[in-house]
Amino acid sequence: MRFVSFLRPDGSASWGRLDGQTVLDLGAVAGAPVDLKAAIAAGLDQAGETGPALALAAITLLPVIPNPGKILCVGLNYATHVAETGREQKEHPTIFHRWADSLVGDHGAFIHPPETTRFDYEGELAVVIGKRGRRIAAADAWDHVAGLTPFNDGSIRDWQRHNIQFTPGKTWPGTGGFGPALVTLDEAPDLGSQRVQTRVNGQLVQDQPVSDLIWDIPAIIAYCSTFTELAPGDVIATGTPGGVGDKRQPPLYLVPGDTVTVSIGVLGTLTNPVIAEA
Repeated sequence: MRFVSFLRPDGSASWGRLDGQTVLDLGAVAGAPVDLKAAIAAGLDQAGETGPALALAAITLLPVIPNPGKILCVGLNYATHVAETGREQKEHPTIFHRWADSLVGDHGAFIHPPETTRFDYEGELAVVIGKRGRRIAAADAWDHVAGLTPFNDGSIRDWQRHNIQFTPGKTWPGTGGFGPALVTLDEAPDLGSQRVQTRVNGQLVQDQPVSDLIWDIPAIIAYCSTFTELAPGDVIATGTPGGVGDKRQPPLYLVPGDTVTVSIGVLGTLTNPVIAEA
């Protein structure tokens, strides 16, 4: 199944199940969870099959989880990206954070701030946690996953490198894409063969299979759940392949008027136009 968070035509927020070009508004059903995060906590297998039908074209998609408690991002998790940065492969994953208000949904605008000329893309696979856990064994990790979706960890590179900490370049408003939909695991049985593909104005700039992750999803969940408790609706962005704009020759940075997409096979395509900050 595929679940989305969205704004109805009247501007009110809801969540529902995506069925082709139609969304069943499950948030409109009496007694339903208030949002997709709450629905995950209650168990998506309990989500109803009926609700008012809305045309996908008539709604505005929000980030898959608009209100995650945590957004954990894995850096340097493809060997091609490690190589292009000139860094050494470490014994443990690099982990940093984003804030929820930095994210937009599918077709939401990427906001180019005036403080930079080095706005970069990072296509990634994101994991949404479905079941609370601490010190989760890798063998049990998939039991804690609600679903998967594309992610774009847009980065303000000059601010990222002001110091050794990534945060100042990683969480500007409107610089992260998250969607279009939460795809349950039964719809992605061969996840490793799905390719993370990023395009800028139609040009393919990143293309690598999920199987090339240095630390796979169970390993990441086991590691992160050791230092923090993972809760339903938490998000882990698993890292970007090589081909980022900052390391291309010449560099390829996002500018207003560009469109960037992240496609991951059966998980769908995330599209974000780039606009100047007003």
